[in-house]
Amino acid sequence: MAGLIFPWCADNQFELLIDGPAFFEDWLTRIAAAQQQIDIELYLVSSGNSADRVEAALLAAVQRGVRVRCLFDGFGSRGFRQEQRRRWMQAGIELRIYNPLRWTSGLKNLYRDHRKLLIIDQQVAYIGGAGLTDQFWQPDAQTSLWHEVMVRVQGPVVDDWQTLFDCQWDSCIERFFWKQNNSPEQNLKQDSPPLPFANIGKARVAYAASTQHRNIQKSLLRAIKGAHQTVWLATPYFLPTWAVRRALRKAAVRGVDVRLLLTGRHTDLPSVRWAGQRYYPALLRKGVRIFEYQPRFLHLKMVMVDDWVSIGSCNFDHWNLRFNLENNLEARDTGLLEHVAHSFQADFQYSLEITEEVWRQRPLIQRIRQRLWGWMDRLVINFLDKRK
Repeated sequence: MAGLIFPWCADNQFELLIDGPAFFEDWLTRIAAAQQQIDIELYLVSSGNSADRVEAALLAAVQRGVRVRCLFDGFGSRGFRQEQRRRWMQAGIELRIYNPLRWTSGLKNLYRDHRKLLIIDQQVAYIGGAGLTDQFWQPDAQTSLWHEVMVRVQGPVVDDWQTLFDCQWDSCIERFFWKQNNSPEQNLKQDSPPLPFANIGKARVAYAASTQHRNIQKSLLRAIKGAHQTVWLATPYFLPTWAVRRALRKAAVRGVDVRLLLTGRHTDLPSVRWAGQRYYPALLRKGVRIFEYQPRFLHLKMVMVDDWVSIGSCNFDHWNLRFNLENNLEARDTGLLEHVAHSFQADFQYSLEITEEVWRQRPLIQRIRQRLWGWMDRLVINFLDKRK
């Protein structure tokens, strides 16, 4: 697999699933019909009502002879109780943990598997930003605490998603062992394949493996630099690299409709929100529009650039790109594009637009928090850069 860059595939079908109730009910239906294999790779996993419901479905699948493989991150699955882990393995579920936390590992503990990928019978794949926690889904509840999207994909591109999962699964040779060189990409000089001409059913796998491979960011930058009409980007943790910030500013200056959909006061990491706000003034001055989502915690990671869409686990921030394994679905499909646009438009209506005037009138405590956490973020990044 040396030098692998996933190509564009044709004849794929997509369904955008918005929020946990839609996604989990769809996924459980597919699990109940699975005949051969279920593969799950997740970052956030926590014991609770949602995990119990999924457990029942997985155990039933194992009992009818389906192979179930689960790859969970060692940090993100801290809330997954040991007794539940043992129950899964005793029932026949294969469970591997990526980079378990160890005091002796030092900074290696920062490397995480942030991917969210579910594959059923090598025929159907789910890609997005959800985890197996009650924040994403409360069984029998009509709404979820966290706002998220997943895409159900069928077609030839599922084979590439299976390849990505198998590569990561094999890198965790033992249940609680991981290798840092776990990317199928070895030739760092390779670029993403050119965009296809047609806009129906086209898709490709984009992934990141810390500093070893940044295919997701390369694709994003190329899309923004070539944008003619629209750049809409949603992320819960807005700590973009300098290259991404510059591309957004330049796109806005040349008349592209550039909008950022970011989390508002409802967030699991207020310090990250405050640190990222230090980028607002420079973006606003160039014409970038910034919206902070108000009803709930906005956890989705989604980008729409003209007729190109990228949805997955990557926040496009400098932390993700330094330490995380990420995966995004890139697509050119008129049906999916329409659904993504409608999702953005609905979320903009429930957001507070941060104009230059709103920014100037922010309270003193917000100014202090923004400066303090922005300074802390820069300090840590500078420290890590010196250790290279």
